Amino acid sequence: MIRFNQNAVDIDPAAETQRITDFLRTNVRSGMKRRGAVVGISGGIDSAVVLALSVRAFGAANVTAVMMPDCDSDPLSERLARELAARYGVEPLLEDITEALVGFDCYRRRDGAIRRVFPEYDAAKGYKAKIVLPPDLLEAGTFNVYSVTIVAPDGREETRPLGPKEMLEITAASNLKQRSRMSVLYYHAEARQFAVIGTSNKNEHAQGFFVKHGDGGVDIQAIAHLYKTQVYQLSRHLGVPVDIQRRTPTTDTYSAACDQQEFFFRLPFSTLDPIWYARENRIPVPEVALSMGMPEVQVQRVFDDIEGKQRTTEYLRLSPPMLDAAKPMYA
Repeated sequence: MIRFNQNAVDIDPAAETQRITDFLRTNVRSGMKRRGAVVGISGGIDSAVVLALSVRAFGAANVTAVMMPDCDSDPLSERLARELAARYGVEPLLEDITEALVGFDCYRRRDGAIRRVFPEYDAAKGYKAKIVLPPDLLEAGTFNVYSVTIVAPDGREETRPLGPKEMLEITAASNLKQRSRMSVLYYHAEARQFAVIGTSNKNEHAQGFFVKHGDGGVDIQAIAHLYKTQVYQLSRHLGVPVDIQRRTPTTDTYSAACDQQEFFFRLPFSTLDPIWYARENRIPVPEVALSMGMPEVQVQRVFDDIEGKQRTTEYLRLSPPMLDAAKPMYA
């Protein structure tokens, strides 16, 4: 019987580091016949840990780190990414993808959808925007219905619900960023006979917080089996710069500051991860509630939210279906 407590997701960071580096080395060099690794770095905790693991697996000379900001990116991301690369002896490459996104009409398409909700929105005049979910998952069983928040040049914020059409258009336009970045990573990988290493953690991969053929389109996943809190445990063992460890996880996709909790997860990872572990291991709700010091109804809301996200994003994790070529249909 699995015994549950809030420390159930704790791991042995040294042993896990060795397991992942062995996995990377075996699959990339022996399985894929690639010589090294390409990692997109953003100044966030996940890419920082993956870069550190890749350097351990292949050596700094066989790792290429690529920074890929656009005009909406927080300048802090590049500063922290450079600090990270220096820590592990890798010379980072800067690839600004703004012009590519202009060519794809990313900003025009996105802003046009926002203006149908806020007609006054104008990025050229200093307006910023982000999309968010309701913050009160534990307090109310609300659906995952997005709203758009705009920040006026004078700092005033206003939030309104998004209609389905506007939400789909904003998402589709914003996803051009992740797909453009992945194209850049594959350029550098193919030019060096390297493999693209994924930086999605378990929270992102299993709950669908990634872009298909964007940040989900990689050669190998390094940390997709790890809860976010476990990624932090590895970061301390690997010596990731403290400023990165302390940085609030962000999407760095929208012009207004937007953290991952308000955009998707709706809970701190310190609460989400143990409850998710409990759900996966079939720990009864009353036992989880007692250990976490929460009402049972709140634990059930988290269970339901995880199940709903996994169900509605399952298509993102599917390989393209293919017919069996050995059994064609003839007229």
